[in-house]
This record gives sequence, structure tokens and C-alpha cells, in this order.
Amino acid sequence: MLLNYTYRIKPNKQQSQLLEEWLETLRVSYNYALRELKDWIASRKCPIDRCSLESEYIMSADYPFPGYHQQQNNLPKAKKQFPRLKSVPSQVLQTNIRRLHDAWDFFKQRGYGFPRFKKYGQMKSLLFPQFTTNPLTGWQVQLPKLGKVEINLHRPIPDEFTVRQIRIVRKAKGWFAVVTLYSDIEIPSPSLRGRAIGVDVGLFSYLATSDGFVEPGRKFFKTEQSRLKVLQRRLAKKKKRSKNYEKARKKVEKQHNHIAFKRKDYQFKLAHKLCDMADTIFIEDIDFRTMAKSFLGKHSLDAGFGQFRDLLKFVGKKRDVFVGEVDHRGTSQTCPNCRITVSKKLSERKHSCPECKYETDRDIASAQEICNRGIETYRGTPEKQEIGSQVKGLWGEFISPPCKPRRSVGDNMSR
Repeated sequence: MLLNYTYRIKPNKQQSQLLEEWLETLRVSYNYALRELKDWIASRKCPIDRCSLESEYIMSADYPFPGYHQQQNNLPKAKKQFPRLKSVPSQVLQTNIRRLHDAWDFFKQRGYGFPRFKKYGQMKSLLFPQFTTNPLTGWQVQLPKLGKVEINLHRPIPDEFTVRQIRIVRKAKGWFAVVTLYSDIEIPSPSLRGRAIGVDVGLFSYLATSDGFVEPGRKFFKTEQSRLKVLQRRLAKKKKRSKNYEKARKKVEKQHNHIAFKRKDYQFKLAHKLCDMADTIFIEDIDFRTMAKSFLGKHSLDAGFGQFRDLLKFVGKKRDVFVGEVDHRGTSQTCPNCRITVSKKLSERKHSCPECKYETDRDIASAQEICNRGIETYRGTPEKQEIGSQVKGLWGEFISPPCKPRRSVGDNMSR
């Protein structure tokens, strides 16, 4: 079992300067390794029957591909040529090369997203991959070549867990340590049981559940946008790479961090609230990246539904609450009571079925339909069939599988 705990660290002035120097050195080494990789690729792309009039990449035909192991083995030679590399711990340099080749492997797998050169200040983190002894001693953390750094251990380390690695992250609000904890404990995946609810997310209300709970919409970016505009205007008037420009840039970055922290804290609390309400939660499998490309893209990105779904799964697994995904197509256009298709425009906020006369809020009806589909999708074993008989919803006394098959109003009129 792996856990990531994030703590704020408070290095002194000398340690902060050393960490910033390390990050800049890692940025340069990352770009150097990427340049070697791109040169090898470019030297193999030249046609054999013609040459460029401007420039050519001259590289021996038997020169091997600059893979991870080759570039890692070249680090000791590079330290002799560039003494700057000696100040950085050797394992930190190796993990930096590993980061580049992870991005390269991901590019080959997806087919797009070639690794890019990092500009000044874009390297934000460095990784200490392993420790022979526990580096956390009291309120300090012992890091190689850096010494003891003050750390705010606001959350105690669980028993039977050991520190596997520590990633130091630089943000506008300070330095943070992401501590990865490891244990041999095996926790089984949550099983379907008990009370189940469906959850529908949206912009009008942040989410609605099948039992009638509605969480009002929150707009984190919009509420802080006025302050962000002022800071960005001031930044635009500064001379680039000057001291005043750097001060203004840090203020803009702090404002963005403030917005992100508010959103994540709210989503964690909301995820725990949902886990208190039920033992089984069903959500939609919608790709929120498509919502971000619509005319409501700014508000969709502000809500962060994708991050909320990931956090809900994480909190559910941690608290032994099953979180399952169901098909999202037509959930808002289906009556949860009689399962016919009831077309509604986006402006219509109330569900009214012409056949069974069932009326409720549009988002609640969508959540109830999600709960129906969750029972249909995950039933099969006696344990899963037990869910349907225990779910009490607002759209009927009890929902028990098998649910009624979905049909449209047109089918009813034709009969």
C-alpha cells in the first residue's frame, strides 16, 4: 500500500538558495539530455538522396540511441566536464533523466505530446528516490547534501509504514515535501453493499444526489478573478526578467495557488460528505474534457469535475465505499420512475414526465437515473442484487432489480 502525505517545509535562507540552484541545474541537464535525444532523431530523418542547404546533423551511423541507461551512465563523465553537477545528489540527477524518458515513453504510447524544453523557472520539483533510514526525526527531515530541514508534521505517520521517497516541490506559497509511505498491508477493494446513491454533477448546482441532497454551485476562479486581473495587469507592465517582474510574477502565481487550494480543499470535504451518506456511490463516466471545449468551458474548468471524481474514488477506497461509473448518455433525458425518454432543453430545470406524472428537480432526476443504471450495471451476484432491495429513493418506495427497460414517449404513443 502506498500513501502520499504532503507537508509544508521551512528551509532556511541558505537551504532555499541551494534548492533553487539544484532546480536550475536539473533544468539545464534535462534540456541537455532532451537536445541529445532530438539531435539523434533529426539525424535519422534526413533523406538518403539529398541534403539540406542550411545545416545537417552529423552523427555516426553506429551511434546508439541515447536511452535512459546510456545517459545515466554518462553522468559521471558529465560531472568532470561540468562541475556544477557535483553539487546535486547523484540519485536526484538520475531521477531527473528518468523523468525525461518517462515523458518520451508516454509520447510513443500516445503518439503526441513530444517532450519540451523547460524554460527558466519551470522546473518545480526534485525527487529523493530512496532512504536507508527514516529521514523524519521529530519536526525535521534529513535530506542528502541539504541537512536537516524544518517540517510541519501536522499529520502523524501511520504505524507499520516506512518512507520510500520524498519529492520536494516549490510553489509560490512556499516549499512542500510529498512523502511517499509504503507498507506490506493489503486492503481489499470496496465491495457493493448497503445503501446506494447516484450523483449528478453540473454547473447550476455543483452536484445532486438521488435522495434529494443538492450542493450549491461554487465558482472558485470567478470569485477570485478580479484580484487576478489586477495582478496580471501589473505584471504586464514590468520589464521581463527584472526584479520587479519576478516579484509581480510570484504574486500572480500565489493567486493561482490560492484558487487551486480552495478548490481541492472543498472537493475533499465534499467527497467525505458523500461517503458519509452512502455505502455505494454511482457517478457518470463522462469525459469532462469535451465539456471544457464548449461555450461553458471556462466554468467547467473552474468546477474541476474530473479532479473531484478522482478524489471521490480515492476517498471511497480509503473509507471502504464503492464508487462505480455508469453510462452518462441520456441520464438527464430519461424519467427515473417509468424509464421513458423525456426531452428537455438545457434551460428547463424541472423534470415532468407526461406518462407517470412524476415531477422533481432536473438534477435530482438525473441522479436517480444514474442510480438506476448503477444497479443495472453492477448487479449479477447475490451480493450485488441485494443493493437494489435496500435503496430507498424519492422516485418510488423501493428500487429493486430488474429495473424497467428504457423506452421513449414515441414508443408509448405508437402502442
